Amino acid sequence: MEPLEVLQCSPPLAREPLDAEQAAGLARVFKALGDPVRLRILSIVASHEGGEVCVCDITDAFELSQPTISHHLKVLKDVGLLTSERRASWVYYRLVPERLGELSALLDTPAAV
Repeated sequence: MEPLEVLQCSPPLAREPLDAEQAAGLARVFKALGDPVRLRILSIVASHEGGEVCVCDITDAFELSQPTISHHLKVLKDVGLLTSERRASWVYYRLVPERLGELSALLDTPAAV
C-alpha cells in the first residue's frame, strides 16, 4: 500500500463508515502522529522558513540521539507526511501538504444543526 493511499478516495468520516482497509491505513497515520516528538518534528518542518529544514536543525532541537531522530523521520516519511532530498552530506525534509489536506478533509464534519 502506498503511504496514505487509503485517504485519496475516502469520504469524510461523518458521511460514510470506513472499511477495514481504510481504518488500518488511517490507524498507521494517527499512530505516527500520536508521538509528541513526531508532532514537534512536523511543527519544526512546517514553520521553517522556505518550507524545508535540514536534518541537522531537527536533531539540534531535541535531546535525543541522531538514530532516534532518524527513526521518527522514517516513520513520518513512511506514512507520507514528509518527503526528503539529499544534498551532499545533508538531508532536507519538507511536509507533503496534500497529505495533510487529505487528513483535514477526512476529519471534516458538518456543523451540528
